[in-house]
Amino acid sequence: MKVFVLNGPNLNLLGDREPEIYGTQTLDDVEEMCRAKASELGMDIDFRHTNFEGELVEWLQDARTSAAGVVLNPAALGHYSLALVDAITAAQVPVVEVHISNIYAREDWRSKSVISPVAYGVISGLGTQGYVLALEALNVVLSDEGGDEGGDDE
Repeated sequence: MKVFVLNGPNLNLLGDREPEIYGTQTLDDVEEMCRAKASELGMDIDFRHTNFEGELVEWLQDARTSAAGVVLNPAALGHYSLALVDAITAAQVPVVEVHISNIYAREDWRSKSVISPVAYGVISGLGTQGYVLALEALNVVLSDEGGDEGGDDE
């Protein structure tokens, strides 16, 4: 089972950028952690990063035919990118939105995600461990053990 792990703008600066908020792990460390969890779960992951919204849109479109699900850290794009919302909707695969920091405990503009309403689920504020939890959640969903669809259910 192939799963995309997609990372948006500035996540390539993990480890250096505001370590008091985002921690000291690098994006390479996150990839290594995801690969280890994916192997444990019997998943094949395609781990990618881009600083460009259009590229992220194209990858989400590719997920429609090339991935069973997506772990997405949209970074700042999650707060305003309707293009990502449309791409997620078109992908027709479960997407788990991940944020390293707790976006609801930060600046007002960060506390709103336009992605969340179209995501299967959201993990926010649990550091880079959120990626591992997102892979575990997708594994349950894709193994058909997840029951009802995510989204607006409580």
